Amino acid sequence: MQGYGQFCSIARAHEVLGGRWTLLIVRELLCGGRRFNAIRRGIPRISRTMLSERLQALVDLGAVVRQDGAAGPEYSLTAAGEELAGLVTALGAWGQRWLPRRMVDDVDLEPLLADMERRVRARALPPEPLVVRLEIVGHPTRFMLLKAGDVSSCRQNPGFPEPLRLRATLGVLVAWWRGDLSFLEARRQGLVLEGPRALIQAFPGWFDRYLFADIAPAAIARRVA
Repeated sequence: MQGYGQFCSIARAHEVLGGRWTLLIVRELLCGGRRFNAIRRGIPRISRTMLSERLQALVDLGAVVRQDGAAGPEYSLTAAGEELAGLVTALGAWGQRWLPRRMVDDVDLEPLLADMERRVRARALPPEPLVVRLEIVGHPTRFMLLKAGDVSSCRQNPGFPEPLRLRATLGVLVAWWRGDLSFLEARRQGLVLEGPRALIQAFPGWFDRYLFADIAPAAIARRVA
């Protein structure tokens, strides 16, 4: 591939980092992904071949190191890769502030579930493990296990009490998670949470929502100012 032919470090960095998927792979590594399948879960539309190529390119660049783990290859960021956190964070904040937010269902469920799992507030959970039944319109039922030290979504109940059932379109669930709607507003838009009142009231507090949820769209920020 022909380079930009510039001395500028912005151009040189973009040559190696600006390809499709690359910064999303870095995002998954920054969020704790180590195994190939865990990284791909957060980027389900990338092919296995492309993910392998992009990971190897990051290894060759010196931003990622590949090591043999107990259950297979594991990937982690080097000091050079860790320094990309500022770039990824700035990109996320810019997108949250300036890009239009539309309530659409044409997004992937799996990255949303992965983000919800890694942003659970373990100390806020009830003392006994429980499962939330997730009925997302147009998707197979999922079950989210909420247990201190073990949070995961499954296609079958892993054998714990199932006191809460959440029903919603994916668009409404994304809008709440992304910070476009409060939980009350999401319920007014059709999100239904059924179960004991105390658990329903506690549910939103079990999660730190999306990292950039508190960043308001620029149009709203201008009106407030």
